[in-house]
Amino acid sequence: MSGSLGRFATNDHGDLLKWSVRIGEMSLVLVAGVTAYFLRFGTAALPDYYQLGLTVAVLLTLVVLSVQVRDIRETHRFTRSDLIETSVGWGTVLLILVVLSVATKTTDLYSRLWFAYLGISGWVLLLLFRFAVGRVLQMMHRRGWRNRRVLILGAGALAQEVANRVGKAGWSGFEIRGFLDDHPYPQAERVHPPFLGSLDEVLTVIETEDADEVWLALPLQQEERIRELEYRLRGSPVTLRFVPNLYGFRLLRHTIGEVAGVPMLNLSDTPMHGVNRMIKAAEDRFLAALILLAAAPVMLLIAVAIRLDSPGPVLFRQMRHGWDGRPIEVWKFRSMRDEPEGAVYRQATRDDPRVTRLGSFLRRTSLDELPQFINVLQGRMSVVGPRPHPIEMNELYMDQVDSYMRRHKVKPGITGWAQVNGYRGETESLEKMMKRVEFDLYYIENWSFWLDMKIIWLTLRTWPVDANAY
Repeated sequence: MSGSLGRFATNDHGDLLKWSVRIGEMSLVLVAGVTAYFLRFGTAALPDYYQLGLTVAVLLTLVVLSVQVRDIRETHRFTRSDLIETSVGWGTVLLILVVLSVATKTTDLYSRLWFAYLGISGWVLLLLFRFAVGRVLQMMHRRGWRNRRVLILGAGALAQEVANRVGKAGWSGFEIRGFLDDHPYPQAERVHPPFLGSLDEVLTVIETEDADEVWLALPLQQEERIRELEYRLRGSPVTLRFVPNLYGFRLLRHTIGEVAGVPMLNLSDTPMHGVNRMIKAAEDRFLAALILLAAAPVMLLIAVAIRLDSPGPVLFRQMRHGWDGRPIEVWKFRSMRDEPEGAVYRQATRDDPRVTRLGSFLRRTSLDELPQFINVLQGRMSVVGPRPHPIEMNELYMDQVDSYMRRHKVKPGITGWAQVNGYRGETESLEKMMKRVEFDLYYIENWSFWLDMKIIWLTLRTWPVDANAY
């Protein structure tokens, strides 16, 4: 259940850290802009239009470089992944600034040298900041600063899973002091954190361990015992939390919400609400328009080549499931011989005799999927998301693969997390489809603007030829 504890145990430390990092990055971009202007013109007094441009850069930094707490590394080692993440994010901000200045015809107002200084100084400052955040977090975790001491009531599998996840998440601000249980599992006495006693000793242990919080991680069958403990702790100043045993569910973007005043736990939800939906839509429209503009000559040549290579239409149109399972028509350049209407669906395979000579090249290079950027502009698809399967394939696998149809909680994409992890093309086994779905659900659960940029980057690294394609 990826990220479940991070979502469940949201706390002041995590929120403070998240916004501190965001504010820090925005401040550094502001510093970089003023410094760049000083280096170029010898003064820090920016004219109004430079102030406006720098304000836009700062706001874009908030959107593009928004850092989720779980993405901040505990280690001080600056890895290649950190470098790529920061570089691509900052590069995206700069690219959007260029596009905006061209679109508003204000390029002549800004010095190219100032923009270069901004790009270089902002990149360096953001890299140093990410490195410094990691070092500070490591030091805080090692010295136990501001960690809230937690006792877990229960010593079973759920309690140990919770303790394990908190232990791996050094940013959480929690320190598990130990377990208490009436009937501990045999292995509980050998685990770390230690087993501290029975549930009846909870008040005493709170004092001896100087605990700040108590987490109830008992089975729901022990409802009476849970109520008894809640009553016993009514006079204690500790924060009391209940940990629901959700590890038996396949959860998707699980959150706690309210409907008509009734609290509800959402077991399956989409990340595309509010600001997230706006960011995703802007990302899709911008990238699709940019790519279609650049690829228009190539698409025209491909269309002519298809008509000359074999009889039939230029575009292959097929009904597939889109967002929330609604049928959509997906476009591709035709790479197979035209089949009569009503032909039985068969998934394309390696060395499929239906693939034309030109179609084989188009499929290997993924050029057959260029028309799907038109689907993105139409709002049917996204640039990044789970690949849309033919409706017949969905009907085949929906009862064989757990949570298969939950892939449709977001718009389908031209590329996705499963594809960049090697699960592209033919699914010749049930196990391969299960892995593809697992990666698709991971994407939905962990969606962020940066994850989209990472997937696009990884896709470009394997293009123009994908060895796994056919």
